Amino acid sequence: MNQNEVFYSGFLDFMVECKALLFGDFKLKSGRTSPYFINTGEYKTGAQLLKLGNFYRKLIQNSVRKPEEAGDIDEKLSQSELGAVNELIKSKFNVLYGPAYKGIPLVTVTAAKLAETGLVLNVSYNRKERKDHGEGDIIMGYYPQAGDRIAIIEDVTTAGTSVRETAALLDELGIDAKVVALYISVDRMERGTGNSTAVVQLKEEYGIDVYSIATVENIISYLEDTPPNGKPVPNGKLHAANIREYLKDYSAI
Repeated sequence: MNQNEVFYSGFLDFMVECKALLFGDFKLKSGRTSPYFINTGEYKTGAQLLKLGNFYRKLIQNSVRKPEEAGDIDEKLSQSELGAVNELIKSKFNVLYGPAYKGIPLVTVTAAKLAETGLVLNVSYNRKERKDHGEGDIIMGYYPQAGDRIAIIEDVTTAGTSVRETAALLDELGIDAKVVALYISVDRMERGTGNSTAVVQLKEEYGIDVYSIATVENIISYLEDTPPNGKPVPNGKLHAANIREYLKDYSAI
């Protein structure tokens, strides 16, 4: 098993343990009914959030390294290696942004875990609605400036909605900043608003690079095979078959 398989398998173990990866019938924001669901609201303890932040930290670190250099969350980098990786991350973006609501705890723990490595980034998040009292801003934390390069931290992407909403908000506020990357737990690998996957569309429309800890293909493999922890998911093969059937309707043509 290579490091990438160790990374995503460990993450799927973690999601199943926390009940953040569920199987059944779920209505998605996109309006689709899916046989699986990623619910980051199921991370309920400080220890779980810290571990989740570690997965996102490693995803970001791996995103600026060569594929053969990618590591798992337990990888130990030397100070010189860590410094080089941090410089590459800073050259890519300088702001982490968490869309309300689920993106807020995700961006918080990710930023904290990166800060532990010596990489201190600006952190922004938004409200769903403006307040009519106090400071009244819709963007909280760091307020993006002209020339900023923003990485969004989200749970999943199905149609790329969070990116489009964030880009629209920046335009509405007249902020000449650019979203350059999206980091997510799981890439559902479904069509966006056309015949391409949301990931491909976001690259074509906005020039955004999308990185995921795991993909739906990884989930299918995980369900069909015995996981490294030796604890198969009950009815795993049935869930895998249901996901395959679902993708016949919603995967990219």
